[in-house]
Amino acid sequence: MALPESFIRDLTDKNDIESVVSAYVNIKRRGRNLVGLCPFHGEKTPSFTVYPETASFYCFGCGAGGDVITFIKRIENLDYLDAVKFLADRAGLRMPENTQENDAYSRLRMRVLEANRAAAKFFHATLMSPQGKVGLDYYHSRKYSNSTITRFGLGYAPDSFHALYDELSRQGFTDSELEAAWLCRRSQKSGRMYDLFRNRVMIPIIDIRGNVIAFGGRVLDDSKPKYLNSGDTPVFKKSSNLFALNFAKTTAANDGLILCEGYMDVIALHQAGFTNAVAALGTSFTEEHANLLARYTQRVYLLFDADGAGQKAAQKAIAIVRKTGLDIRVLHVPDGKDPDEFLRSNPPEMFRKLLEEASNDVEYRLMKLGRQHLLNTADGRAAYLREAAGVLAGLDSPIERDVYIGQLSSTLGVDKGALKQEVERIRQRNRRSQEKTRMTTVVRQADNLTKKANPEALEFPRAASAEEGLLGILILHPDMIPKVQGKLSPSQMVTPFNRRVYEQILDRHSKGLLIELSFLAADYSEEEMGYLAQIVRGAVGKDVSEQDLQAYIDVLHDEEARGRNRNVSDMSDEDIRDILQAMKKAQQGGTNT
Repeated sequence: MALPESFIRDLTDKNDIESVVSAYVNIKRRGRNLVGLCPFHGEKTPSFTVYPETASFYCFGCGAGGDVITFIKRIENLDYLDAVKFLADRAGLRMPENTQENDAYSRLRMRVLEANRAAAKFFHATLMSPQGKVGLDYYHSRKYSNSTITRFGLGYAPDSFHALYDELSRQGFTDSELEAAWLCRRSQKSGRMYDLFRNRVMIPIIDIRGNVIAFGGRVLDDSKPKYLNSGDTPVFKKSSNLFALNFAKTTAANDGLILCEGYMDVIALHQAGFTNAVAALGTSFTEEHANLLARYTQRVYLLFDADGAGQKAAQKAIAIVRKTGLDIRVLHVPDGKDPDEFLRSNPPEMFRKLLEEASNDVEYRLMKLGRQHLLNTADGRAAYLREAAGVLAGLDSPIERDVYIGQLSSTLGVDKGALKQEVERIRQRNRRSQEKTRMTTVVRQADNLTKKANPEALEFPRAASAEEGLLGILILHPDMIPKVQGKLSPSQMVTPFNRRVYEQILDRHSKGLLIELSFLAADYSEEEMGYLAQIVRGAVGKDVSEQDLQAYIDVLHDEEARGRNRNVSDMSDEDIRDILQAMKKAQQGGTNT
């Protein structure tokens, strides 16, 4: 069911793109537009641009683009109708009746959320029953209080293949809904449904709106896998969510966020009063996670295990988080203990001291490098300083660079000027490399976007360029449509995607409907909206004349003629005879009229 035009107009008027985007991205005005660090990929140089004039956004780094609805779709991981509902709630608008209910995917999302909520209740009730004593004993062995167990909705999945399935089936959930929720699966051998989570303590994953979106299950013995986590579903994507962010977001702005490796560390920290702890969900830390952190805080504390795997993960996380510009601090837990182990044997004040003494990421990396070299030898010091200069070259602040250069030169007895010169040499080399990479990335992203949305554009670049120029003008200046439609039919558009857009523009114009990106968003994918945003961006600020329009039309007429001539050589004799016969009949018909 299509949404009423009047509702979409009201929705976009009350959700101007600048105010919506600024809730997620720190954007600053640059001329008529606004720029900031892209929330969809990690970057240090702002390439994300908001165009208030066209109510659109576009990232030159990753190719993301579109209108305000597309932005909410991407950043909140929602489908089209749920993004509209999100914006309607934000603006205090009432959704048109029966719109969301009639959408199959939205219905499935709703049922998956309901199934997850019912499963969470079942797991928690089982934990508190005699059947769940083994799970409750496990939680108590980790010193979790009953109030913590209740706060996090912790549960236990019984050692049964059908306990959850039988209960949720009794509540009316279908087999396909339970499979979509990643709660049950059909056996390839017997054809029967079975529970995916069995004999595990269960940790529900709750999003910032309070919905149960997934589960993590931990075994009680040494069997593998140790953790079983929900796969991606219509309501859950591992790389787009952080465990306990629903709690941590309230204090994140003031206290920062503590990034842990796993659920159990987070729960232990919350119980000790550190309610700003979060963790990635069953996957390695990604740029999406880092961008999510940046929405809520300016400082991140990295708290990883002291073993080799934990330290390797910490190094990777530092590199990813640094791209967001966040202040990074690295915690050192003494005696190689895991965070929850440290909290069980020490009062909260001891952990608070660790937070206060946490080194920044530069100190951490310099310390790690120092352990890799023999600093009591000339060769070892030289090798260390070369690598340390590379670390300092990555710092944007000249004051910060100067402080560390001074510290290193004093500590290791090396001339400060020589070290500064080495740092600057590396910075110059990095700048050249980064600029080349940035330009290559912009071109590659534009090409990738075109490949996904309109692959034929790469085969017919001249025609596609004319089509894009023409469509950009028509979307920004609908008053120009009458000057074009009589001269160019949709069939004369060379690339299918642009033909489809042109047809829709003409159709909407004939019905007196508005032509803006927001009125096209329902019919196009995120990649296609990014391509459309790129097209519109190319037309912004240009003076438009009928001569410009005619130039684009002439190119397309010329391409059409070239196409016909080119295609004749590919035709069989039979094809050519059929065409000539059809032309002869048409001429006879015209004579008889």
